[in-house]
Amino acid sequence: MVTALQGHVSTGSDPRRRVTHLSASALVAVAAVAAFAVEAQPAGAQPVTNIAKIGYLTGDTATVDEPRRNAFKQGLRDLGYIEGTNIFLEYRLAGGESQKLPVMMAELLRLKVDLVFAFTTPAIQAAKNATKGTSVPVVFAAHNPEELGVVASLARPGGNMTGLTLSAGPQIFGKYVELLRGIVPRLSRVATLSNPLNPLAALQSKETQSAAAALGVTLLPFNAKAPDDLEAAFAAITEKRAEALVVFADAMLLGERRRIADLCVKATLPSMYAVLEHTEAGGLMAYATDRLDIFRRAATYVDKILKGAKPADLPVEQPLKFDLVINLKTAKALGLTVSPSMLSRADRIID
Repeated sequence: MVTALQGHVSTGSDPRRRVTHLSASALVAVAAVAAFAVEAQPAGAQPVTNIAKIGYLTGDTATVDEPRRNAFKQGLRDLGYIEGTNIFLEYRLAGGESQKLPVMMAELLRLKVDLVFAFTTPAIQAAKNATKGTSVPVVFAAHNPEELGVVASLARPGGNMTGLTLSAGPQIFGKYVELLRGIVPRLSRVATLSNPLNPLAALQSKETQSAAAALGVTLLPFNAKAPDDLEAAFAAITEKRAEALVVFADAMLLGERRRIADLCVKATLPSMYAVLEHTEAGGLMAYATDRLDIFRRAATYVDKILKGAKPADLPVEQPLKFDLVINLKTAKALGLTVSPSMLSRADRIID
């Protein structure tokens, strides 16, 4: 009987349980399975003769991450990598608590991973800081990697990091305000909600401020560092008479997506989100890339690097498509009528 290696998810509980130890018999078994996997690879795929160890680092919760992790593994399978046979994945999930990420990243380096895949801005920053001066490559799925200093440029990343972006640049923030105006035509006061612990928050706020000013809209920024801050944030948003809300991309805020959607309905506040999953939890609108597709495509970067390519020479891929999702059930709860022109712009409508 062959014993396959299994990855595991760690959320920072007992550090003694995070390392998978292999017996001599398990190593022999894995070698046998790897040999079989090489023979069974799809036609045209280059053989992978070594068992690669990949670190998987994200700030998301396990519930949010599961479909993305599955998409990433599917992308690897499509390229001939089977978890437990010719590739081994070490998972580290911070569960929305970004302060855990540097410690988790240090654990991955102690395990001598061959490559790290990092997602969420705090996770990418933790990977960048931990691998500085090392040869450990990092593949990311990131918002605005160039503006955050993660890469020298999208065309020529330099250093040890490359991957895919989740946005089309700062102009995306103006799109949020524009689309909200399609729902609330006389919109003049828009609140934003961000997590100040997220390195992306300052950039998001700055770019949205510029976009709102160009459209003659007053921007009202609000923060929430933790779930317990949300009630106070919404009380302040209501007090300032905001007419709509933009919720920025953040692992903690995404983890609280259902609660945020409920608070928006309670405050009769139309909302726009930078992550599609918010609408599935009751958010009004989202305009963003399909993250499952991004995660599948991230596997191609892993494949190229494992076969000898240098991250510095692999241009960062930008998304070609953004989806507008509108939740009509939420619109009805807010007492809003969505115009036929707005509905015609939507890529998906949730009834």
